[in-house]
Amino acid sequence: MASQVSATLHTPAFRAGTTPSTPATAGMDARTRRLLDGPIAATLLRLAVPTVLVMVVQTAVGLVEAYFVGRLGTAALAGVSLVFPLVMLMQMMSAGAMGGGISSAVGRALGAARQAEAEALAWHALAIGAGFGLVFTAVMLVCGRAVYSAMGGQGATLDAALGYSNVVFAGAVLVWLFNSLASIVRGTGNMMVPAAVTVAGAVVVVPLSPALIFGLGPFPRLGVIGGAAALLAYYALGSAAFALYLCSGRAVVRLKAARLALRWSMAKGILRVGLLSAVSTVQTNLTVAIATALVGGFGSGAIAGYGTGARLEYLLVPLVFGLGAPLVTMVATNLGAGQRARAYRVAWIGALIAAAITEVIGVAAAAFPLAWLELFGHEPAILATGAQYLRTVGPVYGLFGLGLALYFATQGAGRMAWPLTANLLRLCVAAVGGWLALRWGTGAQGVFTALALGLVVYGAVSAWAAWKGWLVPRQ
Repeated sequence: MASQVSATLHTPAFRAGTTPSTPATAGMDARTRRLLDGPIAATLLRLAVPTVLVMVVQTAVGLVEAYFVGRLGTAALAGVSLVFPLVMLMQMMSAGAMGGGISSAVGRALGAARQAEAEALAWHALAIGAGFGLVFTAVMLVCGRAVYSAMGGQGATLDAALGYSNVVFAGAVLVWLFNSLASIVRGTGNMMVPAAVTVAGAVVVVPLSPALIFGLGPFPRLGVIGGAAALLAYYALGSAAFALYLCSGRAVVRLKAARLALRWSMAKGILRVGLLSAVSTVQTNLTVAIATALVGGFGSGAIAGYGTGARLEYLLVPLVFGLGAPLVTMVATNLGAGQRARAYRVAWIGALIAAAITEVIGVAAAAFPLAWLELFGHEPAILATGAQYLRTVGPVYGLFGLGLALYFATQGAGRMAWPLTANLLRLCVAAVGGWLALRWGTGAQGVFTALALGLVVYGAVSAWAAWKGWLVPRQ
């Protein structure tokens, strides 16, 4: 069996995301058949609803934490704002980047009716996730102070950042295992189980966060550290729930001891997509980190204001992921079954839906920025900088959503070169443009204009490459 799996992984058809012939669907699970035969828009939206629910709940968890941290003062909010891009980097890498590689590999295997391979891939996914979690722990515990200082943190702001960061990244393995397990489940076309686990976890963590921050009831007062501890509790409980499900007979792909042997040839199928996706994720978060450093010269109020405004942009990522997760699975499964034209249509339908949703959010944020910003505080410097950011960047959020959805679709196809290029161009425009803006004395407004131009470039390049069939094959 191992030799058969290894041989399959090295065939040109598999590397291209297709199989030599379309397998019969009669013996497939009903969820897999729907991915191959169901109406595209209806199937995407049906799968997206529970995933969007997951993202809304996770967003609510983050907002609850930010709301209560904001009550600890500007320094605490600014400190957590410094850590936020790094936490999102880890979450985006584990759920969106490597998670996309996991779902893509599992989906292609199931689309080609290779059940044993899909179950072997599940173990490889967990090993990869644990390894990356340990790397995050080691790097951030050693380099955290230098990173946050470079981003403009000092004094009480830096102390708050380090306190929060050290706790979160000490438990990085939990975050990676949670998202790896969820990605295995999503790769089978099941979006309901991740939704159920997320909602159940939120019921626990939402009251736990303020209890640990302020010391309510029997809990000690931990300040910003309490928010980090509550977040880790959420990921620990969720990981246990996913593991139990995948060991049960209800899962399409099960964690069977017989499939436990690890092989580089199988890990490569995940890493081939996941590592390039991770580079793209690093680029996205580096853009925000550089912008934070550029804005940092205007003081902690400006850092907190930009961080609070940019938090909305970050929250678009999990929102688009609500569509992106089924996009990865549908594109991968259809390519695995040799249905290229259908996969191409899936990619574009999902991208246009995502663009419409994110544009509505961006325009609303630009028109009414205080409705968002005042959720986190009322300091004049925070509100002024945050509003300036949202009015400048919000109107182009639709192009960000378009490019991001196409990025997820491309994960399903295993073709990551163009999304990587588009995001690199965004980074260059934002970083160089922001630096020039400060040199020319245009202040934070110039930095935000550069960020907006970067998103325009990102969306336009992604759309052009997709239209040419370079992201998902047209024929």
